Amino acid sequence: MSDQNPVFIPGPTNIPDRLRLAMQVQTRDHRAPDFVETFAPVLEDTKTVMNTRDGTVITFPASGTGGWEAAVSNTLSPGDTVLVARYGMFSHRWIDLCQRHGLDVQIIETPWGAGAPADRFEAALSADTDHKIKAVLVTHNETATGVRSDIAAVRAAMDAASHPAMLFVDAVSSLASMEFRMDDWGVDIVVSGSQKGFMLATGMAILGVSPKALAAMEGAKLPRTFFDFRDMTGANASGGFPYTPPLQLIYGMRESLKMLFEEGLVNVYARHFRLAEGVRRAASAWSLPLVAQSPDLYSDTVSAMYVPEGFDSNALTDHAFNAYGVSFGIGLGEMNGRAFRIGHLGSLTDVMVLSGLATIEMAMVDLDYPIELGSGVAAAQEYFRRAHGNSVKSAA
Repeated sequence: MSDQNPVFIPGPTNIPDRLRLAMQVQTRDHRAPDFVETFAPVLEDTKTVMNTRDGTVITFPASGTGGWEAAVSNTLSPGDTVLVARYGMFSHRWIDLCQRHGLDVQIIETPWGAGAPADRFEAALSADTDHKIKAVLVTHNETATGVRSDIAAVRAAMDAASHPAMLFVDAVSSLASMEFRMDDWGVDIVVSGSQKGFMLATGMAILGVSPKALAAMEGAKLPRTFFDFRDMTGANASGGFPYTPPLQLIYGMRESLKMLFEEGLVNVYARHFRLAEGVRRAASAWSLPLVAQSPDLYSDTVSAMYVPEGFDSNALTDHAFNAYGVSFGIGLGEMNGRAFRIGHLGSLTDVMVLSGLATIEMAMVDLDYPIELGSGVAAAQEYFRRAHGNSVKSAA
């Protein structure tokens, strides 16, 4: 029966039955006319989620890492300089990918738990008077630490430095869960994936690409074949694919977009804030500090929290899985053994989140954590009741 329990990892997320059924399609001809009728609206509707009018949506059969590689390989040349801040596992992995591609990576070391340092970006860009820096890479939502960075502030810093570098943003664990404004923030490439806010299986890298980034293809000399924007956009123009597409995921994506629009994107974002705030209230009741250093950095899709001194966060997540059949996020990188993560994105409700809080609370009590059983759940319950306007004062 444990496979009926929801997961509370930051992704892949729970797949609603409606989307599982949408992906259970028999093999179809991706060169037939009806494929165009399915695929073209997916590309167009995804622009709404990204908040872009001028951007082009491009998908590849890959995870978000494939999206990172596509962004870099289509726009840059060996030896080009990119500017990146390292403040979590996923910004670190993007740095590693760039270094393996022969790029000159200028790294701004930043404490884990902090966000993208817009002021330090501005200083580095202002000092780059020869404009050697070709792109600034930012992780919008650092999944390892539960930190959301201010992309608008990064764009403002770039503009203040009057620097022509492109802005690439990893929104793998934020898109379709938290508001993203590609055009307003001046983002040249946004990278996401099917397995988080879109509530699907892993296997589709989803990118939004600005006209400026598409133009950069003309001079880019990094090799690309499978991830070539030109091949993909050329085939997409007639509603097709340059090679065999992930057909089941495309059908799932079509249904996922319908679900998001039926709920309303504003309501989707409000729901994610509410769930996240319930988890944060629980963490406070447990006296477990969040890894995110300040409230302006709190993520609405994942909360990372430190365990008390002398406890092993990996032992906690292992026990929650072995004893109760529920998965929580382990600590990654510098957080290994020190913090665990509760993913609260995608197909989740208040009631489902309460079940996760109750489970991790039981696991902590089992392992003699200094918490009171029921304290975190009660804090979240009280917040959810008030958030829904269901707190009624008794008559005097």
